[in-house]
Amino acid sequence: MDTLTRLLRFLSQHNVPYWHDVHPVAYTATDVATAEHIPPANMAKTIVCHSEKGYAMAVLPADTRVNVVELRGELGVHTLRLATEQELAALFLDNCELGAMPPFGNGTLYEIPVFVDKHLTTVAEIAFNAGTHHDVVRLPVNDFIRLVQPQVMQFADVEVQ
Repeated sequence: MDTLTRLLRFLSQHNVPYWHDVHPVAYTATDVATAEHIPPANMAKTIVCHSEKGYAMAVLPADTRVNVVELRGELGVHTLRLATEQELAALFLDNCELGAMPPFGNGTLYEIPVFVDKHLTTVAEIAFNAGTHHDVVRLPVNDFIRLVQPQVMQFADVEVQ
């Protein structure tokens, strides 16, 4: 079963109101936000990283970037790097396109810890890639937090354009 089908089934099983849309192919979170006509602050991007503690999903708004020093400190690790394409392919075996992982770890869809930047918890609704570079799902942020139970931290810096 592909990522999108698993995600939508999971949300339906948990009675979560969601909205699924298809847009032209977009590879960056800011491009997805533009295609979807939503504020970049509401578009969540999922970054998979690896440390001596293993893999983790760092989820932050599209208009921010990871402050690696802050994230390393929040995670309490010495080393931190992005997962490689080979590692991503091994972690996401459900035909998920590289770079389009939904932020549903912590035993929901994936067995990967999820860490969310606090900026995403201040919006009413978030959107995210749903396994492809043309599918996006929106849902209330409170439902996301209830289902995924991510650890909320501060590790994002606003991007300077």
